[in-house]
Amino acid sequence: MKTYDATALADEVRSAGVVVVGTGVAGLTAALELAPLGVTVLTKTRFGAGGSSPWAQGGIAAAMSADDSPELHALDTAAAGAGLCERGPVATLVQEGPGRVRDLIDLGARFDRGDLGELLLGREGAHQRRRVLHAQGDATGAEMVRALVDAALVRPGLEVFEHAFATDLVVRDGRVIGVLATHGGRTVLHRASAVVLATGGFGQVYARTTNPVENTGDGLAMAARAGARLADLEMVQFHPTALAVASDPLPLVTEALRGEGAVLLDDDGRRFMVGLHPQAELAPRDVVARAIWGLQDDGGGARLDARDAVGDAFPERFPTVWGACRRHGIDPIREPIPVTPAAHYAMAGVAVDGYGRSSLDGLWACGEVTATGVHGANRLASNSLLEALVFGARVAADIQGMDSSSAGRVPGTVRRETSPPALDRSDLRRWMWRRAGLVRDRVGLEGLLDLLGTDRRATEPAGDHDVHRAETRNLWTVARLVTAAALVRRESRGSHHRRDFPETDLVWRRRLFWTYRDGPAGELPLQKTFDADLAREIA
Repeated sequence: MKTYDATALADEVRSAGVVVVGTGVAGLTAALELAPLGVTVLTKTRFGAGGSSPWAQGGIAAAMSADDSPELHALDTAAAGAGLCERGPVATLVQEGPGRVRDLIDLGARFDRGDLGELLLGREGAHQRRRVLHAQGDATGAEMVRALVDAALVRPGLEVFEHAFATDLVVRDGRVIGVLATHGGRTVLHRASAVVLATGGFGQVYARTTNPVENTGDGLAMAARAGARLADLEMVQFHPTALAVASDPLPLVTEALRGEGAVLLDDDGRRFMVGLHPQAELAPRDVVARAIWGLQDDGGGARLDARDAVGDAFPERFPTVWGACRRHGIDPIREPIPVTPAAHYAMAGVAVDGYGRSSLDGLWACGEVTATGVHGANRLASNSLLEALVFGARVAADIQGMDSSSAGRVPGTVRRETSPPALDRSDLRRWMWRRAGLVRDRVGLEGLLDLLGTDRRATEPAGDHDVHRAETRNLWTVARLVTAAALVRRESRGSHHRRDFPETDLVWRRRLFWTYRDGPAGELPLQKTFDADLAREIA
């Protein structure tokens, strides 16, 4: 990598109290709370339309019913996380979650309710209780974003730049002091006393994904180049039921369908999950996804049959899935839905503490770009939107209490790769799916690292206005990180499955932390045990 003076790269310099990069649930939650400080919001797409949040179908999980509790929610989260969840962040999530959901309702979010006005709660995979709130059946994320955007549009102190592509974190003396971004045909240095990354995940690094095209790992790559500590890079969740059609991205077939009784069938019409796991179709996502992958590896496939469970009510109860099916010539009322696993969510991300602080002064992060320790090796269904709400608010609370005396210091520098990616985007995505996807092994991962190897001829970095090329470079950085971490973890746990190390090993009950120095270098701290004692600790 090479270091550049940020002001020399900029056509314009602007100042704000805080810069928030990203406008999903996490970014909007933080921005709304921080508005009194003066917030610049950068969004890669149209305001309120980009990222994964508006696409989220399944719902938001919170212990809202009389037969549920934060303790039970924590235990379900820990069970899905396969031993790698952190006690503190999980306790924060489940204890503060119900209050944050109520705050969102007060802000105007309209969740589905029964005839008496009670919240309707669904059940999804690996949950012991019905605790998942939905909006319009399967448009929960879109409704949450709508409520937050409506609030943001009338909140003083927020300035939003649409179609603004953040390229670099600007650092001075180990502190992040701003963001370099391109918008309006210009490169702008947005300097600030605090920067919040809420840029989402990196599903586009895989050939099959439910993530929108803009999810190219930009925030993770920027943080890596700036020297921030990273964690859990090998942990990528593959949703078991994306619609198996010729589409990029693949439409999601929500887990709520299985929560309502839809069943998975193989090519012979057999329920193949029965006998594989006590919870059958409601097993943790990694279990179901690998079961379907196994059918595909043997030349078969899987279908989700909702005819008895949902039937004629499909268009009203699950309108998003209904529309996607009909666009591809599938009638889920009369036929099972063809499904396939697809990259869906990154537990990998910027390592942060319970208030979203990164290892770099001046840099906070929230949402999918982070590794909070909440999700462990496999995220519990519908915990992602809850994490975005809870930790977006905690980031804001922390920044509000900070000393801003260093705000606006310039000049600063940025670090950029100088060697071009060895693979174009389509090849990179295809090879990541084949060798760093649901099932991995040493031979495949080592070969993939060779394929991702750089041409060391000195070259200048991509021009700031070439967004596609910059995105590809970010995907390449993320691919190297994920592959290297997957090679290091010599066991199978949660979403990470090694064909050559198929067993879960107590020795590897630890999180892997990394820094990026023109290639990843890591630390292997021991992970504290997380077991049934958690419930007593929270109580």
